Amino acid sequence: MILHPSARTCPRSRGLLVRRVVEEKWRIADVAAVAGVSARTVYKWLRRYREEGPAGLFDRSSRPMNSPRRLAQEVRDSVVQLRREGLTGRAVSVRTGASRSTVSRLPRAARLSRARDLKPPQPANRYERATPGEILHVDITKLARFWRPGHRVTNSREKQSIGAGWEFVHVCVDDHSRLAYVEILPDEKAASAVPFMRRAVGWFREQGIHTERVMTDNGSCYRSRRFAGFMKETGIKHPRTRPYTPRTNGKAERFIKTLLGEWAYVQPYSSGEERRQHL
Repeated sequence: MILHPSARTCPRSRGLLVRRVVEEKWRIADVAAVAGVSARTVYKWLRRYREEGPAGLFDRSSRPMNSPRRLAQEVRDSVVQLRREGLTGRAVSVRTGASRSTVSRLPRAARLSRARDLKPPQPANRYERATPGEILHVDITKLARFWRPGHRVTNSREKQSIGAGWEFVHVCVDDHSRLAYVEILPDEKAASAVPFMRRAVGWFREQGIHTERVMTDNGSCYRSRRFAGFMKETGIKHPRTRPYTPRTNGKAERFIKTLLGEWAYVQPYSSGEERRQHL
């Protein structure tokens, strides 16, 4: 139950008011003074208790008993349906006779106010390349550095590694085999991303996998001239994900989730260096 922010009483304190009057035979004025409310308030909760019992001590809905100007349910349903069919707010208002404010409010409550809400959800687009090396998925996540166990282990924020900064986990996953190469680097700039990519491609080559494509998001390090130069030097194609569409690179995203759950947070580490060694 959500009480009014300025409420002076709650169901438990109202029960105390009633008990002091009914069972302990306090005077109304004394009960009101101790509780910091008016005698009228004490009388109100006494009346409700006598009429409804303990249930009467809970807040009631503030909705009016009658709303003569409320739109008929048929019109409200029509507003939502027309909006679902793609009509603009102005067109819906003209068709139904409802005000513009009502036409704006009802679709918002039905989560239909934005244009993208009107589009059907995209079906799952699952794919897997036929052979290893056809495409490598690359991504970065960051983890907080620390030199003592943090609140995830101690449940206390009193002794944190303030000012320790961040370290960045660079991930490269082969689409077909799910073979992965991971490093922890000091930043996510091109100066770190390009050497990482060079080492990753070399490591996959040692496993007998020739890299044809590397898919990344649109991070600044992947849009840099240095990264483009490496792609040109090695002859590797470089497709990037659509903006705000992380599912395009979902294999790397999902592998990062696995890393966090099965390595980074699976056990307490005494320091960031111990976590690095465990990786």
